[in-house]
Amino acid sequence: MVEYYQQLPPNNYNYKQQPGYDYTQQEEEWDREGLLDPAWEKQQKKTFTAWCNSHLRKAGTSIDTIEEDFRNGLKLMLLLEVISGEALPRPDRGKMRFHKIANVNKALEYIESKGVKLVSIGAEEIVDGNVKMTLGLIWTIILRFAIQDINVEVIPNFILELSARDGLLLWCQRKTAPYSNVNVQNFHTSWKDGLAFCALIHRHRPELIDYSKLHKGDPLHNLNLAFDIAEKYLDIPRMLDPEDLVYSQKPDEKSVMTYVSCFYHAFRGGHQFSTFA
Repeated sequence: MVEYYQQLPPNNYNYKQQPGYDYTQQEEEWDREGLLDPAWEKQQKKTFTAWCNSHLRKAGTSIDTIEEDFRNGLKLMLLLEVISGEALPRPDRGKMRFHKIANVNKALEYIESKGVKLVSIGAEEIVDGNVKMTLGLIWTIILRFAIQDINVEVIPNFILELSARDGLLLWCQRKTAPYSNVNVQNFHTSWKDGLAFCALIHRHRPELIDYSKLHKGDPLHNLNLAFDIAEKYLDIPRMLDPEDLVYSQKPDEKSVMTYVSCFYHAFRGGHQFSTFA
């Protein structure tokens, strides 16, 4: 498939399927008739589009509208190739509806081959540009390839097996524990004041941020500071709007998890100095 774009660069991820994990299923069933909260839909569109583009740019392309640009299945298949480092079957190049359905089915079959049980998501809905189903599919991909294999060493040489969400949450809690004004209990309200993002950066790259000058009462400043530093120095694109976090009673959990997972991968593989070592 790679010949229809440019040759893919080496993949940075090295995911291994872990036996015994029970979170390879979708976290929830996506109701075809239900509607997303408009604010959450907006947040997910922005975050998921930015996450997809952070990978697609490695292959020299991008998407603009998430529910439109995956409809023919070509960029969906390419996204899976980039994040997995594996080649998918050759895509159908025709422009008829059945060609598009065939391509999306190849992507869905690949996802299922990784142990993910897709629920309520069909190729026809992706081809038709169903927003909720497309966001549900991209979330499933994020969960499987960016969050599922996060492991946390509780004691030396002992890896605790947790759900995808709980593994990422535990990592955040352990990294921000030394900061008395940060209390990460979830992936929505715990991040509204921006201090948890700043603490993650300071914990690994203390030279990038003067944490002592930050105040809980200035959330927009804290969030903009963290997002700017992450984009400039950690190669993590902006995936969230500070205003959405501050003024939402409960920010979208999936969007926050997606963005936070990028910090995990940036610090896991990069050269960083961790304070409180």
